[in-house]
Amino acid sequence: MEVLRTWIASSQFIRLNPSSTFAFAVRASARVRCCSSASFSAATDTCEGSISADGNQRTDRRRRSSSSTSDRESIRAIRLKKVEELRSRGYEPYAYKWDRSHKARQLQDIYAHLENGEECKEDSVSVAGRVIASRKFGKLAFYTLRDESGTVQLYFEKGSLPEDQFELIKAYIDIGDILGACGSIKKTDKGELSVFVKFAKLLTKSLLPLPDKYHGLADVDKRYRQRYLDMIANPDVANIFRMRAEIVSEIRKTMDSWGFIEVETPVLQGAAGGAEARPFITYHNSLERNLYLRIATELHLKRMLVGGFEKVFEIGRIFRNEGISTRHNPEFTTIEMYEALSDYQSMMDKAEEIITRCALRVHGKLKIDYLGTEICFERPWRRETMHNLVKEATGVNFGEFKNDLKAAKEAARNILKATEEDYDALVQACPSVGHVLNEVFEIIVEPKLLQPTFVLDYPVEISPLAKPHRWRPGLVERFELFIYGRELANSFSELTDPVDQKLRLLGQIEQHNEKRAAFADQKRGNDDYSYDVSLDEDFITALEYGMPPASGMGLGIDRLVMLLTNSASIRDVIAFPVLKIQQ
Repeated sequence: MEVLRTWIASSQFIRLNPSSTFAFAVRASARVRCCSSASFSAATDTCEGSISADGNQRTDRRRRSSSSTSDRESIRAIRLKKVEELRSRGYEPYAYKWDRSHKARQLQDIYAHLENGEECKEDSVSVAGRVIASRKFGKLAFYTLRDESGTVQLYFEKGSLPEDQFELIKAYIDIGDILGACGSIKKTDKGELSVFVKFAKLLTKSLLPLPDKYHGLADVDKRYRQRYLDMIANPDVANIFRMRAEIVSEIRKTMDSWGFIEVETPVLQGAAGGAEARPFITYHNSLERNLYLRIATELHLKRMLVGGFEKVFEIGRIFRNEGISTRHNPEFTTIEMYEALSDYQSMMDKAEEIITRCALRVHGKLKIDYLGTEICFERPWRRETMHNLVKEATGVNFGEFKNDLKAAKEAARNILKATEEDYDALVQACPSVGHVLNEVFEIIVEPKLLQPTFVLDYPVEISPLAKPHRWRPGLVERFELFIYGRELANSFSELTDPVDQKLRLLGQIEQHNEKRAAFADQKRGNDDYSYDVSLDEDFITALEYGMPPASGMGLGIDRLVMLLTNSASIRDVIAFPVLKIQQ
């Protein structure tokens, strides 16, 4: 800022004519000498905007944030003026294309051997990217260019550029502009690999200033609303989405290696099935009917098994009209897979294989840090039943209650008294011992499962789509995978008996309606159950044609990406998360 004040004090010696293009170039040339960072760019743009129409300096030099509306609009007006002047000179500030020979990272790798001060004149390269910093000194100028692979410096020397291009670049190129440049490769005396520019072209003129270089984009809400700006200001954010792409690619590669076929099933469905969740509802005008955004891909993938496919999977968006938290978003991505002639034991092996492969793909190792906790993916992972985990944590064996719901609820209340929350209403609404067991598990046990753990053999009452356990009455062959206290995967030995399936789904609907009524009577206004659930009759019909023995698994890709990128919130791994309307 001291350099900036010096320029302001000395600028009275420069005769400025706002209507003169040449004067504009000189004024910009004098102005940008103090620009050594993105923050200085925004500040000097503001200085330019503070010159009055008659060419005199304004005396009010109050410091204002470049992110304020007034400064933002001032900078935008100045840059729009530059666009007009460029066009009047015959230059189009929004190019059609640019032939690039190398990305920044490639140049850094290829020419790493150059000594300080050495130039490779025989090689000509072409680069393109966004200007993120600049330094200008008389007949020399340095710009830092960033593309998706990294950064490279552009080295401009007035005598090496055609005609008046050097002055045009100094006058019209701002931080945030997208620039193309051709030239030889040179390593500066200070060891900075640079493109010694012989020709440059403005590819896109940026009208708005980038966030301050040193503080970045700190407003969390703005980061989510304007993710494109977040990725420009914080390169690590963009790296998260590159890692996400690698994880999804590795999952697909793994599924292909096992002979699975990727399919697509409807997003708009006549009945929301495959899970118990509040759906989004829309209306189809031509069909004159309500449709639901899918809450799971399960039931249509099982129809594929009925149709003769033996190994299918889908990676797709799921939509649930429920609460938002660091672990929940209204739309999220899962992979669901189904394999004929297998059971849930084989799906445990697949879950281990998928996640360890993804960890090795992005980290190259099986021990990672997540929010300060070391997570070890070395196999085999722990496998334990829900009953045993609850007994281990509370000392209570819920299997002893059998069908005594009253005794189970009393035991649960005693266990949950030690917690700070009031769970009495949740326990009271439980229609079975299995539901009570599940509530205690979710509240007491689940948060403590930090290392990869398969929780096995759930109560039949909360698992309407799973096959009865072969040896344990009242339970089903189901597991959920927990890591860092979060569910990552859910799997069953799939129920194939159509009569049993219909009875269970009808029972689930009845239980849902009872819970809704219970919360309504208590006037607690709980939205979790205030929606209608209907039976998917066509799914039952499909089962009646015969589905082979099979296992299935759903795995949350967003939560897996959170884990492998050390991200605390699901919004950090979804490029454009749903947000409240901005007031």
